[in-house]
Amino acid sequence: MENRKSKLLAIRPQILSARVSENMSFDEQFQNKTIRPIIKLQDELLTEIFKNYIKKRKNTFYDLSLEQRLLYIENAIQKDMKFRNSLKGMVIGHFTVSEYLLYIKNSSALNKRMMNIVKERLQSNIQLLDQELV
Repeated sequence: MENRKSKLLAIRPQILSARVSENMSFDEQFQNKTIRPIIKLQDELLTEIFKNYIKKRKNTFYDLSLEQRLLYIENAIQKDMKFRNSLKGMVIGHFTVSEYLLYIKNSSALNKRMMNIVKERLQSNIQLLDQELV
């Protein structure tokens, strides 16, 4: 299993602005050391998954104003439990076993952090969600 761990860690992008220090809470350290790099790695896939989410809901997203689109993203992540669990699985599936064992000690708080980062990432990539011209 050491091979899996080293390969997972090797493909994660480094985020220089995501500092980790002893002054931080465990949750913040885990967020910056583990969750942020995984979400950055999964960025393109998250965008495509959200495009598919929009499509499955009859493209109503595209009829909304910018402010309403931002709220749509937030509501999808916070209120659609099936979608939310799918997103969590995409991140948790990239944890090493030792990271997972740390995660389960405080999964509720870490899930909130995880979903907030996914929401922020999708909202900041909102232009990438525009319908492609065919």
